[in-house]
Amino acid sequence: MEHWSLLLSIVIGALGIYYYLFKKFNFFKRHGVLHIPPMPVLGVMTPVVFRQISIGEFWQRLYNFRTDAKYYGFYAMTMPIFLVRDPELLKDILVKDFEKFHDRRPLCDVNEPLMNKNLFSLQGSKWQGIRTVLTPAFTGHKMKFMYSLILECAVNFARFASSLAADQNDMDAKEMFSRYTNDVIVTCAFGIKTDTIKNPKNEFYVHGRNGTKFFETFIALLAFLRTFSLARILNLRMVDEKVTKFFLDTVKRVIEKRDAEKIIRPDMLQLLMDTRGKSVAGEELTLEDITAHAFVFYFAGFESTSTTTSFLAYELAAHPDVQAKLRREIDQTLEETNGRITYDVINRMKYLDAVVKETSRMYPPTSFLERVCAKDYELPPALPGEKPFTMKKGMVLWVPIYSIQRDDQYYDQPEKFLPERFLDNVSYENSPYFMSFGLGRRMCIGFRFAMMTIKVLMFHLLARCELKPCAKTSIPLRLEKQSMQMSAEGGFWLSFQARTDVHPALDSAVIDDDAVDP
Repeated sequence: MEHWSLLLSIVIGALGIYYYLFKKFNFFKRHGVLHIPPMPVLGVMTPVVFRQISIGEFWQRLYNFRTDAKYYGFYAMTMPIFLVRDPELLKDILVKDFEKFHDRRPLCDVNEPLMNKNLFSLQGSKWQGIRTVLTPAFTGHKMKFMYSLILECAVNFARFASSLAADQNDMDAKEMFSRYTNDVIVTCAFGIKTDTIKNPKNEFYVHGRNGTKFFETFIALLAFLRTFSLARILNLRMVDEKVTKFFLDTVKRVIEKRDAEKIIRPDMLQLLMDTRGKSVAGEELTLEDITAHAFVFYFAGFESTSTTTSFLAYELAAHPDVQAKLRREIDQTLEETNGRITYDVINRMKYLDAVVKETSRMYPPTSFLERVCAKDYELPPALPGEKPFTMKKGMVLWVPIYSIQRDDQYYDQPEKFLPERFLDNVSYENSPYFMSFGLGRRMCIGFRFAMMTIKVLMFHLLARCELKPCAKTSIPLRLEKQSMQMSAEGGFWLSFQARTDVHPALDSAVIDDDAVDP
């Protein structure tokens, strides 16, 4: 009798799983929506989950399924997703009709304050309330203050790189740029000075790396757990408890010090501190809330900025003509300003701006955007002659940033590194063809900060050094298959060689306090 009960349980369980998958994988067919035929359980994610292709190739396969369609469906594991590839429709969704697509799904379903209480994961009025609080931290005025902090870190890095011995100047650029990014974010967000270039074992860098390790290594597992809501059931943590404790203790200590010594800094943490005793979206922010927002600023900026800088350095090394042109602009700027390189001067450098934008076009910090439908929304026919489709609340769409920005309909020779395209009269600002930092009201709040962090470093690094390929440099660059994040196969190995023709005005550029425009 026991055997029959066990067999019956197995059969019922199997039928339940079959019904669940059958129902899930028939969503688009039931609604008559053009879609990519699903694979069992993993949907279209199979080749990237099993590391058979890079994330870039994954997006290109997805994007090129039907180049004549405005959108179509696919299954990310068991989740039905709408892939919207028409730029004008995307502009409507992300800008004009933002109120119907203002949220993304929470990053994970775990009960962790650092992951669930930050700006990235919040939704609705809570997101809007915190976004309003934090926006002033990234205005032009605040960027001018932070410029002096970024400048110190950039000069420190450039001097280190230019002082390397000939047998030590081949380096993993990603590792080095991660150290620089750590120092910038820690000083600008937490008001704490670190020198990770010389001391890579400092607590912030060690705990910061551990805090992002899960996402670098197990991002496919995260997607699986989120799809089936298993993380909470299994009581799994995405961030190590030691990392959580470190950030909570650090923020508490900084707040207590500022309160005791009446220190006021125009940074993000201060803005969060100023909300104490006030209601934000109907609630008063706790220490956990404040720490979560500070942590996500660190987490998001640390990985995306260091990776973009690494791709930029690689492209400059692989394209010596572009690097030479950028160095000429840097030297000319030093000459014209007599070394007074202020925040405004950096922002006026057109070719530097073009190089950074071209890098983020080819290698966007995030390869896609996600939005969740909040209200009924009618999509136009996907193809001529077909019927419109009404998305319902809770349905999800993805925006293929990586592929749109490599589409030859919108960019001439999109696979080539051509910064000059951003010098043309064609404006890509607030355009659905250039969404490296998002589009609309939910675009990356820290994009100005990220751009400034990269620009200041590149100015001072190239004023002192040349970037060249070394024996470990892979040319052409191939995207890593072992990661679902954008990275180079084999790493970003480059040679940092000191220039013999450093402009004499450079020294005054780094010691003139008036040049920081506080």
